[in-house]
Amino acid sequence: MGQFVSHYVLRLDAKGRISVPAAFRTVLARDGFEGVYCHPALDRPALDAGGNALLAEIRALITGYPPYSEQREQFALSLYGTSETLKIDSEGRVVLTGLGHKFRIWEPSRFRAELAEATEKVRAFKQELGARMAAAKPLGARE
Repeated sequence: MGQFVSHYVLRLDAKGRISVPAAFRTVLARDGFEGVYCHPALDRPALDAGGNALLAEIRALITGYPPYSEQREQFALSLYGTSETLKIDSEGRVVLTGLGHKFRIWEPSRFRAELAEATEKVRAFKQELGARMAAAKPLGARE
């Protein structure tokens, strides 16, 4: 399976549809999924979307908890109970109701804010990692 990479700014049309980028439709087709599986992201103001790989990840997460456990019930409710499978029409669009293996659908200004915050955190992490690596003994150094 390919992966969903990049980002696209698209608008809802008058009928509440949004185009699924051709590159994303190709990944979904290779994955053997006809349509788009969507659920509200658990930790962001966005929708998570994908195909069989996303469904497999959710299934693995949920079945990792014992049957009838509170965690299993909560994840199942949150991930299956709020999800939909959207059909892609002949022009590559889906109707959004209620608004590496998955993609997110964002309101553009929220995405820009989230991206700016993530970029700053990654820059800080890179500096921290560089400092740790500089303090560590270089590979091949003699004792």
